[in-house]
Amino acid sequence: MNRVSLWTIVLSGAALVASPAVLADDKDATDAALIARAMSAGPMQIAAQAKIMDHDGSVLREGSNGWTCMPSMGPGMDVPMCNDATWMAFMQAFAHRQAPNPVSVGISYMFGGDIATNNDDPFDTTQDPGEPWVTEGPHIMVIVPDPESSLKDMTNDPDAGGPYVMYKNTPYAHIMIPTGPRPVATDK
Repeated sequence: MNRVSLWTIVLSGAALVASPAVLADDKDATDAALIARAMSAGPMQIAAQAKIMDHDGSVLREGSNGWTCMPSMGPGMDVPMCNDATWMAFMQAFAHRQAPNPVSVGISYMFGGDIATNNDDPFDTTQDPGEPWVTEGPHIMVIVPDPESSLKDMTNDPDAGGPYVMYKNTPYAHIMIPTGPRPVATDK
């Protein structure tokens, strides 16, 4: 049984027997854990004053520095990230499959790494043989205005040994800057 469904069962059962006061305490504890997880995605000098927002858009803590940190990108995607305003606009466009058209450089931190992603196709969800899938370790992502033109001469090879372009030749192209090792692949 995967973690998501196990937690759903556990939390559903707890809700049936817990008093409202206990549930309020549990929500505070859960919020504190989500906030800590979100803050782990980026540098402390950014995360300490960042807005903390869950993947459903609910604000867990207001911020004051223009950054937004999230404990995950969605259900089952337990990868925290911290984004500046430009990157948050990029994510909004991506979610609606619209061209982001950034007018300034945008920065995102993912010090906890990422899930497996097709390096060429931003909307591919199946790992077919021969496709360039990568599970990046800790990294920084950078978006730039006019990425298709600006990044045309930069490699999109995630194994080249340095920064590379993810989603090259698409409006979602951005620079990936690895800052630590990738997770070791394990056979299940």
